[in-house]
Amino acid sequence: MGDSFGVLLTYPMDSYLEEELARRFRLFRLWEAPPGRRLGFLRAHACSIRAVVGNTAVGADADTIDALRALEIVASFSVGLDKVDLARCRARGIRVTNTPDVLTHDVADLAVALAIDVLRRVGAADRFVRRGAWEKEGDFELASRFSGKKVGILGLGRIGLAVATRAEAFGCAISYTSRSEKPHHPNYKYHSNAADLAADCDVLVVSCALTEETRRIVDRAVIDTLGPNGVLINVGRGAHVDEPELVSALVEGRLGGAGLDVFADEPSVPEALLGLENVVLVPHVGSSTWETSRAMADLVIANLEAHVMKKPLLTPVI
Repeated sequence: MGDSFGVLLTYPMDSYLEEELARRFRLFRLWEAPPGRRLGFLRAHACSIRAVVGNTAVGADADTIDALRALEIVASFSVGLDKVDLARCRARGIRVTNTPDVLTHDVADLAVALAIDVLRRVGAADRFVRRGAWEKEGDFELASRFSGKKVGILGLGRIGLAVATRAEAFGCAISYTSRSEKPHHPNYKYHSNAADLAADCDVLVVSCALTEETRRIVDRAVIDTLGPNGVLINVGRGAHVDEPELVSALVEGRLGGAGLDVFADEPSVPEALLGLENVVLVPHVGSSTWETSRAMADLVIANLEAHVMKKPLLTPVI
């Protein structure tokens, strides 16, 4: 595309993406500036930076957008846009894109994997063998099956639907809550709120977008309704769940178990969770496969190229 189009990469998120951006555009790496001097860095290059590429760690907040007076587009290396100030972008006429669809299958795979791990205690059994307990203590304790469980999905969008399809293959009954009822899926039972959904499932999967309406949508009432035999799986965002209440419920036995890919203050994880055998913790790796990372990077680049060439964006949000 040439060196005249400046692109700010906010975080070292993917080596292939970084290489391709550097090859096609004039690339600015935000992390190369010390944290206390980043606003000054942005202002110093404000005339050159016309695009921002962010992710779930560092996106484009109001300060970043305000500092970049030549900014035209924000291309997010993610589906979620909670790190992008969409209102500011709309007010400035800045285009916004994300990377839907390409990561759907990986996130759905992980959601089911976490549910199976929590219920069948795969990770716990692995640790049992590795520490020599099988030989010293005898057989590992019984676990619970995933097949045939009632699975509730909080947000029946692309990822939620992919989770439902996978769970159906295990003979699971599907219920869901979403912005509206989905008439194209009559075999799935609709609930209008999270508490009613929790009352009708064994495994609750959080896969909705993070908005002000869904922030802490899994609160104490929902957790207590899910109960000591229930399992919570979160592949959405950490802020979907009232994390202190979740920790308390797991420690006190008011919730049966949890599989968590996301946390409220990443990469910080509540210390109380680290010693619990009924909890599976992974470091926000829902889309972290070679295949998906490459596809996401290609989509970010394709959106930027379309913008430069004044062609329709592939995955426009704004």
